[in-house]
Amino acid sequence: MVISMSDSDIKKLVGESLAEIVEAAKSGGPKVRIGLMAAGSELGSEELAKGAKMALEMYGNVRPVMIGPRIPGFEDLDWIETGPSDSSGAADVQEAGACEADISAALEKALEDQRIDGAVALHFPFPLGVTTIGRVVTPAKGRPMILASTTGTSATNRGEAMLRNAVYGIAAAKALGMTDPTLGILNVDTAQPVFRALSRMARRGYGVKFGASVRKDGGAVLRGNDVLAGAVDICVTDTLTGNVLVKMFSSFNTGGSYEATGWGYGPSCGEKWGKVVSIISRASGAPVIAGALTFTAAVVAGGLPAKVASELAAARKAGLDEEIAALTPKGEPENEAVKTPPPEPTDEELHGVDVLEIENAVKVLWKAGIYAESAMGCTGPVVKLAVRNAEKGKSVLRENGYL
Repeated sequence: MVISMSDSDIKKLVGESLAEIVEAAKSGGPKVRIGLMAAGSELGSEELAKGAKMALEMYGNVRPVMIGPRIPGFEDLDWIETGPSDSSGAADVQEAGACEADISAALEKALEDQRIDGAVALHFPFPLGVTTIGRVVTPAKGRPMILASTTGTSATNRGEAMLRNAVYGIAAAKALGMTDPTLGILNVDTAQPVFRALSRMARRGYGVKFGASVRKDGGAVLRGNDVLAGAVDICVTDTLTGNVLVKMFSSFNTGGSYEATGWGYGPSCGEKWGKVVSIISRASGAPVIAGALTFTAAVVAGGLPAKVASELAAARKAGLDEEIAALTPKGEPENEAVKTPPPEPTDEELHGVDVLEIENAVKVLWKAGIYAESAMGCTGPVVKLAVRNAEKGKSVLRENGYL
Protein backbone atom coordinates (compact mmCIF):
# COMPACT_ATOMS: atom_id res chain seq x y z
CA MET A 1 0.00 0.00 0.00
CA VAL A 2 1.33 3.40 -0.97
CA ILE A 3 0.77 6.26 1.45
CA SER A 4 0.72 9.66 -0.19
CA MET A 5 1.49 12.91 1.60
CA SER A 6 0.14 16.29 0.76
CA ASP A 7 2.41 19.25 0.13
CA SER A 8 1.37 20.76 3.46
CA ASP A 9 2.25 17.53 5.33
CA ILE A 10 5.66 17.41 3.63
CA LYS A 11 6.33 21.07 4.46
CA LYS A 12 5.31 20.48 8.08
CA LEU A 13 7.61 17.44 8.38
CA VAL A 14 10.52 19.30 6.78
CA GLY A 15 9.88 22.31 9.01
CA GLU A 16 9.91 20.19 12.18
CA SER A 17 13.12 18.46 11.09
CA LEU A 18 14.81 21.77 10.30
CA ALA A 19 13.68 23.19 13.66
CA GLU A 20 15.27 20.21 15.45
CA ILE A 21 18.52 20.67 13.49
CA VAL A 22 18.62 24.41 14.25
CA GLU A 23 17.90 23.80 17.94
CA ALA A 24 20.64 21.16 18.13
CA ALA A 25 23.10 23.50 16.42
CA LYS A 26 22.25 26.37 18.77
CA SER A 27 22.71 24.20 21.86
CA GLY A 28 25.92 22.55 20.66
CA GLY A 29 24.35 19.18 19.89
CA PRO A 30 21.23 17.10 20.46
CA LYS A 31 19.59 17.45 23.87
CA VAL A 32 19.90 14.54 26.27
CA ARG A 33 16.63 13.40 27.85
CA ILE A 34 17.06 13.17 31.62
CA GLY A 35 14.22 11.96 33.83
CA LEU A 36 13.52 13.75 37.12
CA MET A 37 11.38 12.48 40.00
CA ALA A 38 8.52 14.95 40.38
CA ALA A 39 7.72 14.36 44.07
CA GLY A 40 9.43 13.64 47.38
CA SER A 41 11.27 16.90 48.03
CA GLU A 42 11.06 18.49 51.48
CA LEU A 43 10.82 21.80 49.60
CA GLY A 44 7.74 20.73 47.65
CA SER A 45 7.17 19.31 44.19
CA GLU A 46 7.22 22.76 42.61
CA GLU A 47 10.89 23.15 43.60
CA LEU A 48 11.71 20.08 41.50
CA ALA A 49 9.79 21.48 38.52
CA LYS A 50 11.47 24.87 38.95
CA GLY A 51 14.84 23.13 38.78
CA ALA A 52 13.80 21.42 35.56
CA LYS A 53 12.69 24.72 34.00
CA MET A 54 15.92 26.38 35.11
CA ALA A 55 17.95 23.61 33.44
CA LEU A 56 15.88 23.92 30.26
CA GLU A 57 16.34 27.70 30.11
CA MET A 58 19.98 27.95 31.19
CA TYR A 59 21.66 24.88 29.72
CA GLY A 60 21.70 23.72 26.11
CA ASN A 61 22.51 20.05 26.59
CA VAL A 62 19.52 18.77 28.58
CA ARG A 63 15.83 18.12 28.06
CA PRO A 64 14.26 17.33 31.46
CA VAL A 65 11.46 14.78 31.58
CA MET A 66 9.32 15.02 34.72
CA ILE A 67 8.22 11.65 36.13
CA GLY A 68 5.25 11.67 38.50
CA PRO A 69 1.89 13.40 38.98
CA ARG A 70 1.62 16.47 36.73
CA ILE A 71 2.20 19.75 38.62
CA PRO A 72 -0.12 22.65 37.70
CA GLY A 73 1.72 25.52 36.01
CA PHE A 74 4.45 23.32 34.52
CA GLU A 75 2.54 21.77 31.62
CA ASP A 76 5.18 23.02 29.17
CA LEU A 77 7.69 20.50 30.52
CA ASP A 78 7.84 16.95 29.17
CA TRP A 79 6.02 14.47 31.44
CA ILE A 80 5.75 10.77 32.12
CA GLU A 81 2.73 10.83 34.38
CA THR A 82 1.95 8.54 37.31
CA GLY A 83 -1.08 8.53 39.64
CA PRO A 84 -2.25 11.81 41.23
CA SER A 85 -0.96 13.01 44.59
CA ASP A 86 -2.75 15.08 47.25
CA SER A 87 -1.58 18.63 46.53
CA SER A 88 -2.93 19.79 49.90
CA GLY A 89 -0.16 17.88 51.65
CA ALA A 90 -2.70 16.05 53.85
CA ALA A 91 -2.20 12.61 52.32
CA ASP A 92 -1.15 10.06 54.87
CA VAL A 93 2.35 8.61 54.91
CA GLN A 94 1.31 5.32 53.33
CA GLU A 95 -0.30 7.04 50.33
CA ALA A 96 2.73 9.33 49.91
CA GLY A 97 5.01 6.30 49.99
CA ALA A 98 2.89 4.56 47.37
CA CYS A 99 3.11 7.66 45.18
CA GLU A 100 6.92 7.69 45.41
CA ALA A 101 6.99 3.94 44.76
CA ASP A 102 4.97 4.52 41.57
CA ILE A 103 7.36 7.28 40.49
CA SER A 104 10.42 5.10 41.16
CA ALA A 105 8.91 2.24 39.16
CA ALA A 106 8.06 4.59 36.28
CA LEU A 107 11.59 6.02 36.32
CA GLU A 108 13.19 2.58 36.18
CA LYS A 109 10.86 1.51 33.35
CA ALA A 110 11.62 4.69 31.39
CA LEU A 111 15.32 3.88 31.67
CA GLU A 112 14.77 0.28 30.57
CA ASP A 113 12.57 1.37 27.63
CA GLN A 114 15.13 4.07 26.70
CA ARG A 115 12.50 6.79 26.88
CA ILE A 116 15.12 8.69 28.90
CA ASP A 117 18.91 8.57 28.61
CA GLY A 118 19.59 9.07 32.30
CA ALA A 119 17.84 10.12 35.48
CA VAL A 120 18.00 12.34 38.54
CA ALA A 121 16.36 10.76 41.59
CA LEU A 122 15.92 11.48 45.28
CA HIS A 123 16.61 7.83 45.98
CA PHE A 124 17.45 4.76 43.90
CA PRO A 125 18.06 1.09 44.84
CA PHE A 126 21.70 0.84 43.78
CA PRO A 127 23.20 -2.62 44.20
CA LEU A 128 26.34 -3.16 46.25
CA GLY A 129 29.30 -2.08 44.13
CA VAL A 130 27.64 1.02 42.69
CA THR A 131 28.42 4.48 44.03
CA THR A 132 27.82 8.08 42.92
CA ILE A 133 30.44 10.65 42.02
CA GLY A 134 29.45 14.11 43.25
CA ARG A 135 30.61 17.60 42.34
CA VAL A 136 30.75 20.77 44.43
CA VAL A 137 31.70 24.42 44.13
CA THR A 138 34.69 25.04 46.41
CA PRO A 139 34.34 28.40 48.19
CA ALA A 140 37.90 29.76 48.23
CA LYS A 141 38.19 30.25 44.46
CA GLY A 142 34.82 29.07 43.14
CA ARG A 143 36.40 26.04 41.47
CA PRO A 144 34.36 22.93 40.76
CA MET A 145 35.71 19.75 42.37
CA ILE A 146 34.61 16.16 41.94
CA LEU A 147 34.04 14.14 45.13
CA ALA A 148 34.55 10.40 44.75
CA SER A 149 32.25 9.27 46.19
CA THR A 150 29.05 10.56 47.88
CA THR A 151 26.31 7.87 48.02
CA GLY A 152 26.06 4.14 47.44
CA THR A 153 28.83 1.65 48.19
CA SER A 154 31.62 0.79 45.75
CA ALA A 155 32.93 -1.94 48.11
CA THR A 156 32.40 -3.04 51.71
CA ASN A 157 36.11 -2.77 52.57
CA ARG A 158 37.15 0.86 53.04
CA GLY A 159 40.51 0.57 51.27
CA GLU A 160 39.07 -1.16 48.22
CA ALA A 161 36.17 1.30 48.15
CA MET A 162 38.45 4.34 48.09
CA LEU A 163 40.70 2.79 45.44
CA ARG A 164 37.68 2.08 43.25
CA ASN A 165 36.34 5.58 43.99
CA ALA A 166 39.57 6.99 42.53
CA VAL A 167 39.07 5.02 39.30
CA TYR A 168 35.40 6.03 39.07
CA GLY A 169 36.26 9.67 39.80
CA ILE A 170 38.73 9.69 36.90
CA ALA A 171 36.09 8.11 34.64
CA ALA A 172 33.50 10.76 35.59
CA ALA A 173 36.02 13.55 34.99
CA LYS A 174 36.85 12.19 31.56
CA ALA A 175 33.15 11.84 30.73
CA LEU A 176 32.90 15.56 31.52
CA GLY A 177 35.63 16.23 28.97
CA MET A 178 38.68 16.55 31.24
CA THR A 179 41.63 14.93 29.48
CA ASP A 180 44.15 14.94 32.34
CA PRO A 181 42.37 15.54 35.67
CA THR A 182 44.40 15.95 38.86
CA LEU A 183 43.61 13.72 41.82
CA GLY A 184 44.19 13.86 45.57
CA ILE A 185 43.14 11.69 48.52
CA LEU A 186 41.48 13.27 51.53
CA ASN A 187 43.40 12.62 54.74
CA VAL A 188 40.94 10.17 56.30
CA ASP A 189 41.57 6.63 57.57
CA THR A 190 43.24 4.47 54.87
CA ALA A 191 44.31 7.49 52.79
CA GLN A 192 48.01 6.60 52.90
CA PRO A 193 47.63 2.92 51.86
CA VAL A 194 45.33 4.01 49.01
CA PHE A 195 47.86 6.64 47.92
CA ARG A 196 50.62 4.04 47.93
CA ALA A 197 48.46 1.65 45.90
CA LEU A 198 47.69 4.32 43.30
CA SER A 199 51.36 5.32 43.18
CA ARG A 200 52.39 1.73 42.42
CA MET A 201 49.69 1.52 39.75
CA ALA A 202 50.95 4.78 38.24
CA ARG A 203 54.46 3.35 38.05
CA ARG A 204 53.00 0.36 36.20
CA GLY A 205 51.38 2.61 33.63
CA TYR A 206 47.98 3.61 35.02
CA GLY A 207 47.22 7.18 33.95
CA VAL A 208 46.60 8.88 37.26
CA LYS A 209 47.91 12.42 37.65
CA PHE A 210 48.37 13.42 41.27
CA GLY A 211 47.59 16.98 42.31
CA ALA A 212 49.18 18.76 45.26
CA SER A 213 48.13 20.36 48.51
CA VAL A 214 48.12 24.15 48.61
CA ARG A 215 50.07 23.96 51.86
CA LYS A 216 53.85 24.43 51.86
CA ASP A 217 54.74 20.75 52.15
CA GLY A 218 52.47 19.78 49.22
CA GLY A 219 51.71 16.15 48.53
CA ALA A 220 48.64 14.40 47.11
CA VAL A 221 47.13 13.63 50.52
CA LEU A 222 44.74 16.51 51.09
CA ARG A 223 43.77 18.51 54.18
CA GLY A 224 40.68 20.58 54.85
CA ASN A 225 42.40 23.66 53.39
CA ASP A 226 42.75 21.87 50.06
CA VAL A 227 39.08 20.94 49.95
CA LEU A 228 38.09 24.58 50.51
CA ALA A 229 40.55 25.75 47.85
CA GLY A 230 39.65 23.10 45.28
CA ALA A 231 43.32 22.10 45.05
CA VAL A 232 42.57 19.18 42.71
CA ASP A 233 39.98 18.20 40.12
CA ILE A 234 39.09 14.97 41.96
CA CYS A 235 39.05 14.48 45.72
CA VAL A 236 38.95 10.80 46.71
CA THR A 237 37.33 9.93 50.02
CA ASP A 238 35.03 7.39 51.63
CA THR A 239 31.35 7.70 50.78
CA LEU A 240 30.10 8.88 54.17
CA THR A 241 32.65 11.69 54.31
CA GLY A 242 31.87 12.64 50.71
CA ASN A 243 28.18 12.76 51.54
CA VAL A 244 28.80 15.13 54.45
CA LEU A 245 31.01 17.35 52.28
CA VAL A 246 28.34 17.69 49.58
CA LYS A 247 25.75 18.71 52.17
CA MET A 248 28.09 21.26 53.75
CA PHE A 249 29.31 22.82 50.50
CA SER A 250 25.85 23.06 48.96
CA SER A 251 24.09 24.59 51.99
CA PHE A 252 26.72 26.26 54.17
CA ASN A 253 25.31 29.74 53.46
CA THR A 254 21.63 28.80 53.90
CA GLY A 255 21.66 27.28 57.36
CA GLY A 256 21.45 23.73 56.06
CA SER A 257 17.77 23.46 55.14
CA TYR A 258 18.22 24.42 51.46
CA GLU A 259 20.99 23.14 49.20
CA ALA A 260 21.67 26.14 46.98
CA THR A 261 24.87 25.49 45.03
CA GLY A 262 26.57 22.68 43.15
CA TRP A 263 25.55 19.64 41.14
CA GLY A 264 24.22 17.27 43.79
CA TYR A 265 25.52 13.84 44.70
CA GLY A 266 26.36 12.89 41.15
CA PRO A 267 25.93 10.05 38.66
CA SER A 268 26.20 6.33 39.42
CA CYS A 269 29.34 4.33 38.61
CA GLY A 270 30.10 0.68 39.09
CA GLU A 271 31.59 -2.39 37.48
CA LYS A 272 29.25 -3.73 34.75
CA TRP A 273 26.73 -1.00 35.63
CA GLY A 274 25.20 0.52 32.52
CA LYS A 275 22.72 3.08 33.90
CA VAL A 276 23.40 6.72 34.64
CA VAL A 277 21.30 7.72 37.65
CA SER A 278 22.24 10.80 39.66
CA ILE A 279 21.14 11.55 43.20
CA ILE A 280 19.84 14.75 44.77
CA SER A 281 18.59 15.11 48.32
CA ARG A 282 15.20 16.11 49.66
CA ALA A 283 16.78 19.44 50.62
CA SER A 284 18.18 20.17 47.15
CA GLY A 285 16.94 23.50 45.80
CA ALA A 286 16.15 24.41 42.19
CA PRO A 287 19.74 25.55 41.36
CA VAL A 288 21.17 22.22 42.52
CA ILE A 289 18.44 20.28 40.70
CA ALA A 290 19.26 22.18 37.51
CA GLY A 291 22.95 21.48 38.05
CA ALA A 292 22.29 17.77 38.62
CA LEU A 293 20.28 17.56 35.39
CA THR A 294 22.99 19.18 33.29
CA PHE A 295 25.79 17.20 35.03
CA THR A 296 23.92 13.98 34.25
CA ALA A 297 23.32 15.00 30.65
CA ALA A 298 27.00 15.84 30.22
CA VAL A 299 28.28 12.48 31.46
CA VAL A 300 25.62 10.60 29.46
CA ALA A 301 26.81 12.41 26.34
CA GLY A 302 30.39 11.66 27.38
CA GLY A 303 29.69 7.91 27.62
CA LEU A 304 30.16 7.45 31.38
CA PRO A 305 29.53 3.66 31.57
CA ALA A 306 32.04 3.10 28.74
CA LYS A 307 34.54 5.40 30.46
CA VAL A 308 34.16 3.40 33.69
CA ALA A 309 34.79 0.13 31.85
CA SER A 310 37.83 1.62 30.08
CA GLU A 311 39.32 2.98 33.31
CA LEU A 312 38.78 -0.32 35.13
CA ALA A 313 40.52 -2.19 32.28
CA ALA A 314 43.49 0.19 32.39
CA ALA A 315 43.66 -0.02 36.19
CA ARG A 316 43.58 -3.82 36.08
CA LYS A 317 46.51 -3.87 33.66
CA ALA A 318 48.39 -1.82 36.25
CA GLY A 319 47.62 -4.20 39.14
CA LEU A 320 44.24 -3.05 40.52
CA ASP A 321 43.21 -6.52 41.69
CA GLU A 322 46.54 -7.11 43.44
CA GLU A 323 46.27 -3.76 45.20
CA ILE A 324 42.70 -4.51 46.28
CA ALA A 325 43.90 -7.84 47.73
CA ALA A 326 46.66 -6.04 49.63
CA LEU A 327 44.15 -3.54 51.05
CA THR A 328 41.75 -6.27 52.19
CA PRO A 329 42.12 -7.17 55.91
CA LYS A 330 43.45 -10.68 56.38
CA GLY A 331 42.04 -11.10 59.89
CA GLU A 332 43.61 -10.26 63.19
CA PRO A 333 47.28 -11.36 63.37
CA GLU A 334 48.46 -13.29 66.36
CA ASN A 335 49.77 -11.07 69.11
CA GLU A 336 53.53 -11.06 68.92
CA ALA A 337 55.57 -9.99 71.89
CA VAL A 338 58.01 -7.35 70.71
CA LYS A 339 60.66 -6.06 73.09
CA THR A 340 60.83 -2.28 73.26
CA PRO A 341 64.37 -0.94 72.70
CA PRO A 342 65.82 1.34 75.37
CA PRO A 343 64.06 4.75 75.25
CA GLU A 344 65.95 7.68 73.76
CA PRO A 345 65.06 11.25 72.71
CA THR A 346 62.76 11.32 69.66
CA ASP A 347 63.68 14.49 67.80
CA GLU A 348 62.58 13.45 64.29
CA GLU A 349 59.15 12.72 62.78
CA LEU A 350 58.29 10.38 59.90
CA HIS A 351 55.05 11.22 58.07
CA GLY A 352 52.92 9.16 55.71
CA VAL A 353 51.90 6.16 57.82
CA ASP A 354 48.14 5.64 58.00
CA VAL A 355 46.48 6.08 61.38
CA LEU A 356 45.20 2.48 61.29
CA GLU A 357 48.76 1.18 60.77
CA ILE A 358 50.71 3.47 63.07
CA GLU A 359 51.06 1.11 66.06
CA ASN A 360 52.16 -1.80 63.87
CA ALA A 361 54.69 0.48 62.15
CA VAL A 362 56.19 1.35 65.53
CA LYS A 363 56.50 -2.36 66.41
CA VAL A 364 58.26 -3.05 63.10
CA LEU A 365 60.86 -0.43 64.05
CA TRP A 366 61.21 -1.95 67.52
CA LYS A 367 61.89 -5.34 65.93
CA ALA A 368 64.64 -3.66 63.92
CA GLY A 369 66.17 -2.33 67.15
CA ILE A 370 64.99 1.27 66.61
CA TYR A 371 63.22 3.01 69.46
CA ALA A 372 60.11 4.78 68.16
CA GLU A 373 56.84 6.24 69.39
CA SER A 374 53.53 7.00 67.72
CA ALA A 375 52.05 10.47 67.94
CA MET A 376 49.53 12.73 66.24
CA GLY A 377 50.99 15.69 64.38
CA CYS A 378 49.16 18.66 62.88
CA THR A 379 48.86 16.85 59.53
CA GLY A 380 48.01 13.40 60.90
CA PRO A 381 49.79 10.49 62.59
CA VAL A 382 53.59 10.50 62.83
CA VAL A 383 56.29 8.10 63.93
CA LYS A 384 58.78 9.76 66.27
CA LEU A 385 62.34 8.50 66.51
CA ALA A 386 65.88 9.75 66.97
CA VAL A 387 67.21 11.84 64.08
CA ARG A 388 70.22 9.54 63.78
CA ASN A 389 67.83 6.64 63.01
CA ALA A 390 65.66 8.55 60.53
CA GLU A 391 67.08 7.13 57.29
CA LYS A 392 67.25 3.58 58.60
CA GLY A 393 63.73 3.93 59.98
CA LYS A 394 62.41 5.10 56.61
CA SER A 395 64.09 2.16 54.92
CA VAL A 396 62.57 -0.34 57.38
CA LEU A 397 59.08 1.13 56.97
CA ARG A 398 59.38 1.15 53.19
CA GLU A 399 60.52 -2.50 53.15
CA ASN A 400 57.47 -3.43 55.21
CA GLY A 401 55.00 -1.45 53.11
CA TYR A 402 54.21 1.38 55.53
CA LEU A 403 55.72 4.15 53.37
